[in-house]
Parts: sequence; structure tokens; C-alpha cells
Amino acid sequence: MDAATDRAGGGGRIAAIDIARTVALIGMVVYHFTYDLQNFGLIAPSTATTGGWAIFARVVAGSFLFLAGVSLWLAHGRGIRWLAFRRRLVIVALAAALITVATWLAMPDRFVFFGILHSIAFASLIGLAFLRVPAPLTLAIAAAIVALRLYGQSVDFDAPWFAWTGLAANPPGSIDFVPPFPWLASCLAGIALARLATRTGLWDRLRSAERAIPTRAAHVLAWPGRHSLPIYLIHQPVLIGLIWAATRAFG
Repeated sequence: MDAATDRAGGGGRIAAIDIARTVALIGMVVYHFTYDLQNFGLIAPSTATTGGWAIFARVVAGSFLFLAGVSLWLAHGRGIRWLAFRRRLVIVALAAALITVATWLAMPDRFVFFGILHSIAFASLIGLAFLRVPAPLTLAIAAAIVALRLYGQSVDFDAPWFAWTGLAANPPGSIDFVPPFPWLASCLAGIALARLATRTGLWDRLRSAERAIPTRAAHVLAWPGRHSLPIYLIHQPVLIGLIWAATRAFG
């Protein structure tokens, strides 16, 4: 959930990034719709949490964090704009806190203590340190984070104050758990590849193409990606309300 303005590539938004975020939002809505159908007992138990749907959920989460890394580089690659960064961080952190409180009230045994918004806020802070790190080294650290998650889990991290890291052998249950290990790797990969794309002139070419061929379709497709956070916050209440109404109407 990020809609930072590009500055590193010469200024101006890049519609392709917003459209990519729109695609991620569509994936998120599709997955959560399936998850809600499962919770209402309308499809088989564990459908959304096993097999292909579980992989799909990871791809969607990874895409949001990857795009957050790309946006972080585009917005601050030429120099950190602290006012804009702090404003965005506060908004995302407050939204994450809202999700934590709401889910704790609704389902205290599975509330969201470190979900996708928490992960984006954390990754954005850590990502600042990598804006001046060479891309190959950033990618190597991202790979190390994934490896540590695969091979470094331990009961020593099962304590509540460490469980959020993702290294706990027995993490607490949560309906949305996106810990730094391994998900920080997606954000770092986004930063590194966005930096490489700047070197190759990709962002300039995309921006030039968008100016040369402005289309209404591109504008429409980019709109959700530019408003990803409010869409994220409202989509689940809307989906749950629609499913609840349908079950009442059609039994």
C-alpha cells in the first residue's frame, strides 16, 4: 500500500507503477473474497489457506512489499524528503494500528499484530538505509533474509516480544501475519531493482511513453493504485457485508 511520487527518475508519477499496484489490489480482493467465503462456510474449510490459494496469498503480499520498495526508491532515491516520508509513515502506521485494534476486538485469539501494513511501515524504515547501498549488495542481503527465515527459526524466538520477527518456531496465530523475515526481502528487492532500472533509463522511457500516448484506460487502471490504502481499509467490511447480505437473502 504505497503511492509515493517518483522523484528519482526526473519527477512525475509513473502510471505503470500505479497499474501494477492496481493488479495487486485485485489479487488481494480476490483472495480475501475466497477467505471470507471459507469463513462463512460457503466453500470447503482450509480452501484459502492451503495449496494454490496459500501460494497466491504470498505472491500478493510480496508484490505489495516489492512495489513499496520501488516507490521508496522513486520517491527518495535522489535524497530523502523527510517531511513527505514522515507523513506517509505516520499514515501507514496509524492504519496498521487501526487494523490491530479492530481485529483484536473482533477476534482476540487471531488478531493482526504484524500484518501487511505493519510490514510496509517497518520495511520502509529499514529501506531508507539501503537507498545508498549498491544494488547487488542489497539483493544479496535480501537473499540472506530469506535464507535466515528458512533455516534460522528457533524456539528461542517464541517469546511474545520476538514472535513478530518471523523467526519463531511456533508463532502465535493471526489472520494476517507478514513478518520482516522473510518479507523485508521483497521490499529490498524492489529498492535494488528500481535503482538498476533508473540506471538503464527505464523510468524515463516509461514516463515518456505515457506522455506520448495518454489513454483514458491507463488513467482508469491507475486510479485504484493511487488510492491503495483506503481501498485496503474498506474492502473487507464491504466484502463481508455483501456476503452476509447474500446469505440472508438466498439462505
